[in-house]
Amino acid sequence: MKNTTISAKLFIASMIVAGIGALAVGLLQWECKDPVRFLSFLIIAVIASRLKVKLPGTNGNMSVNLPFILIAVAELSFPEAVLIAGVSAFVQCQPAKGQSLKPVQAFFNVSTLMVASAATSLVYIRAALIPSLAAKSMLIALAGAAFLVADTLPVSAVISLTENLSLINVWRQMLGLTFSYFALSAGVAAIAATASHYVGWRTPLMVLPVMIASYVSYNRYFRLPAAVAIANLQFATLPAGAREKAEIQRS
Repeated sequence: MKNTTISAKLFIASMIVAGIGALAVGLLQWECKDPVRFLSFLIIAVIASRLKVKLPGTNGNMSVNLPFILIAVAELSFPEAVLIAGVSAFVQCQPAKGQSLKPVQAFFNVSTLMVASAATSLVYIRAALIPSLAAKSMLIALAGAAFLVADTLPVSAVISLTENLSLINVWRQMLGLTFSYFALSAGVAAIAATASHYVGWRTPLMVLPVMIASYVSYNRYFRLPAAVAIANLQFATLPAGAREKAEIQRS
C-alpha cells in the first residue's frame, strides 16, 4: 500500500467502515432458524473460498464462493448471509504458503464482500415484494446483478484511484474478465435454490462439485491467455491518442 494515493486510502477506509457497519447490523439482528443449514452453507462457502483463480493483469483473485453467497441470500436470513460472506472473504484473503497477509487489503476485501452481500440481500428482499418478480429464479438473477455491481465497482475504484486510471476503463476490463463467472454463479444459484425445497441443507453439497469443475476450467482458461489479457488491459487504459497509435502498430 506504499504507493496508494490519499484518495484511495480514504475510499478504502470508507469501505472498511461500511463493512463494519454491515456486520454490526447483521449481528444486532441475528437470526438463525436452522443451525445445521447455516453451518452447511458456511463450511462449503469456506471450502470454495480457497479455490482461487488469479485474474490476469491484476493483483486480485476470484474464488468460486459466489453461488453459495447468492443461495444464502435467497435461503437464509440477512445476518446469516452477511456473516457467510465475511467469513468466506477472510478465508479467501489468507495468503499461500510463503507469502504474508496484507492486513489493509484483507480488511478491504472482507468489507467489500460484506457490503456487496448486504446490498444484494436488500435488493432481493425489495424485489420479492413485487408480484411480477416473485419467481425465485428472477430474484436471484437480480441479486446476482446487484452483487456484480457492488463487488466489482469498489475494487475498480481502488485500482483507478491508485494507478490514476479511468474508472470506466478499469471497470469495463474487470467486467470482461468476470462477467461470465457471475452469470454462471447466478444460474447455478437459481437452480440450487429451486432444488433446495427437496434437498434441504444438502444444497451446498450439490453445488460444490459444479463449482470445483468451474474452478478447474477458469484456472486453465486464465493461465492460457494471461499475456493477452494483460496487454488488453494496458491498451484499454492508454490515452485516446496513444491507443490510436498502438492500434496502427497492431495492424
